[in-house]
Amino acid sequence: MPLDVAGAALGAAFGEGFAVLHDTVKDVASKARMFKPILKRLESTLNSLVPTVNEIRRLSEQLELPERETKRLMEKMEEGEKLVSKCLKIRWWNYVFKVQYSSKLEELDKEIFRFCQLDLQALCTRNGLRTLETVISINKKVDSFRGVETPRGLGGVSGPQDLTVGLDMPIKELKTLLLKEEVKLLLLTAPGGCGKTTLVKMLCQDKEIKGIFEDNILFVNVSKTPNVKVIVQNLFNYKDMQPKFQIQSEEEAIDQLSQLLNHIKPNPILLILDDVWLGSESLPEKFKFDIPDYKILVTSRTAFPRFEFTYHLEPLNDEDAMTLFRQSASLKEGSTYIPPEEDIKKIVKGCGGLPLALKVIGSSLCGRSEEEWHYRLTKWSGGQFFCSSDTELLGQLQKSLEFQDDKVIKDCFMDLGSFPEDQRIHAAALIDMWAELYELDEDGILAIANLQELTTRNLANLVMARKDVSEVKSYYNEDFVTQHDILRELAMHESSQEPIEQRARLIMNISENKLPKWWTEQKQQLINARLLSISTDELFSSSWCNIQASKVEVLVLNFQTKNYTLPKFVEKMDELKVLIVANYGFFHAKISNFQLLGSLLSLKRIRLEKVSISSLCKTHVPLKSLKKISLFMCNIGKAFENCTIQVSNALPNLTEISIDYCIDLVELPVGLCDIFHLRKLSITNCHKLAALPEGIGKLVNLEVLRFRSCTDLSELPESIKGLSKLRILDISDCLSISKLPKHIGELCNLKVLNMKGCLSLRNPLPESTIDLEQLMLVVCDKERAKLWEPIKEFLTKLKVEVGEIDINLNWLPI
Repeated sequence: MPLDVAGAALGAAFGEGFAVLHDTVKDVASKARMFKPILKRLESTLNSLVPTVNEIRRLSEQLELPERETKRLMEKMEEGEKLVSKCLKIRWWNYVFKVQYSSKLEELDKEIFRFCQLDLQALCTRNGLRTLETVISINKKVDSFRGVETPRGLGGVSGPQDLTVGLDMPIKELKTLLLKEEVKLLLLTAPGGCGKTTLVKMLCQDKEIKGIFEDNILFVNVSKTPNVKVIVQNLFNYKDMQPKFQIQSEEEAIDQLSQLLNHIKPNPILLILDDVWLGSESLPEKFKFDIPDYKILVTSRTAFPRFEFTYHLEPLNDEDAMTLFRQSASLKEGSTYIPPEEDIKKIVKGCGGLPLALKVIGSSLCGRSEEEWHYRLTKWSGGQFFCSSDTELLGQLQKSLEFQDDKVIKDCFMDLGSFPEDQRIHAAALIDMWAELYELDEDGILAIANLQELTTRNLANLVMARKDVSEVKSYYNEDFVTQHDILRELAMHESSQEPIEQRARLIMNISENKLPKWWTEQKQQLINARLLSISTDELFSSSWCNIQASKVEVLVLNFQTKNYTLPKFVEKMDELKVLIVANYGFFHAKISNFQLLGSLLSLKRIRLEKVSISSLCKTHVPLKSLKKISLFMCNIGKAFENCTIQVSNALPNLTEISIDYCIDLVELPVGLCDIFHLRKLSITNCHKLAALPEGIGKLVNLEVLRFRSCTDLSELPESIKGLSKLRILDISDCLSISKLPKHIGELCNLKVLNMKGCLSLRNPLPESTIDLEQLMLVVCDKERAKLWEPIKEFLTKLKVEVGEIDINLNWLPI
């Protein structure tokens, strides 16, 4: 099947239409004297844009033009060409036609200039700062960790964030072996926690490697349960392409991958298959093709004998191990306590040269007292604890989990095991969980502090997705957590020490329809867990057995199928406060049994990821306890309209709505404006959102309003002046907003306004702006900062911060 190159066709057609108009204007401008001034001005505009249009033609395959605006302008240019040609036929004395045609020519000039100078500038910002709509469909993983959508993503690999002690020689040796002409398939093998992924990330950033393979370095994490179809679909999306049909089988996937790789020639191609497990060793063979300069690099904990070329990554030598441990434990001059060298050597020896063990154990001892060091040494039996296998490594890491009296931090660590292997974990999901389980603040400040503590201890990695996140406090929607596979296993191991019925958190991973034995043996299995997590794969048929889980407060359902049925036992979860339903498959999923939620009288928070929602209010029973709804990458459709009862009656006490990356949201549903108690409304990265209802002014209790990166949103309604309690207004990267509401000054409690990236906002600010007496902070770019200069004379406490553009793609959901 041919690849979809609609973007290239659109760019070429745009360039052709521009060229025809340009030639016509040049010809007519020299002949139609009556229209000469305006035609010369139009010619000058077109002349100045020739380099831009040529660049569009050249890059049209990579640059996704905004289709609606481009087609509209192409129609204008076609009409303009006809209009300009008619100018030759207008007689000098026909004043009426002269006025009429002059007006149309002026409009054409402005339309072309606006598109090329504003829409295309906005497009460049869009490409650099946020996800394009095509990228949104990619199922995460751009770095070494997979994202929320799919089994481990891929793409341009960022540099390793870990300490890279002792890897200088291995990187040289690995590169030398990989670049040998006869090496087409290379295995990099080492025990778990030895630094295989860190090494290949360093390789991807090597200047020589980047010079050879350029943009054709493809990184995929395979993990325990590889899915060839999803891997191939992700590879297509990484290259901004799509197969013409939905891939249904492995054979079709391999065939399409062959076409893709042949399409991205002639540059050399490097495919990295990271973390191939025992049992999946035949997988790399499926990705082999007879393509010149195409290489595959595989990492695995197992040294598969079938590979002809293998590089063994050895553990760190004593000197490097000591260096890494000292860095992790912060053993330097001025430390609270520095143990004797012999004691340090005992601990380092016990770590067996494994970087992961050295970092985790070193971090756990950072800043500890002399007594704690001695206690830890005694516990570790005088250094006789070599990590020669994953099981032994887990055992040593378990001994390092000393949280002292801070039980919440340990609980937070174990909760991370509730999410699938190698997936990004959204900080927002953890905030919801921990606000109810441990009574942390709803804004997430304490939850983020806990994640930072786990990061400090090398037990997880919190990625603060944007550098400007601190501009508007308590905005964590784009932050996420990653975790090494072994640390996830450790979290699950720690959670499974008690019998099933006594566990505080019960984490289940179901392959196909193979339910755990304990579940099927008893018809009414009783569990007492507060947190229940169930992960299923794409072969699961939603055949649930019954369980009694009346004490569960947080339910996490992870799945990969296109259709998913909520288990019937949910309606008996009387204590359920948080429901997280996350689809990790490639396509949006339909959820059935949603009406079961009507029986959950304690339910406070619902988070849905990548599902298609027909209605959120199918139940006749109001969800009176529900406080927050979060929708991430969902197809919303008429979710807030196809209700058996009005939204305001179905969700009478809702205080927060978060809608992120829901690309089919075009208009904000009018019914939402009747939710009287709503305090926070966050609609972010919904690029098709174009209009807001006047009724938004009825949300009189609203304190936080965000329309971050809603690029088609052209204005805020004047009724916004009625939001007298509003404290934070965030319209950053709303590229189409050209003015602020005339009566914005009536927002008497507004303290923070983020308008960075509002490229169309060029007119002077409304006069009422000087009435914003409580406004303390405005975040914007340099051009918009100038608009605030005269206002600062009246608002003496106002601080205007110029936000720096951060080209950082960590936050992309791909």
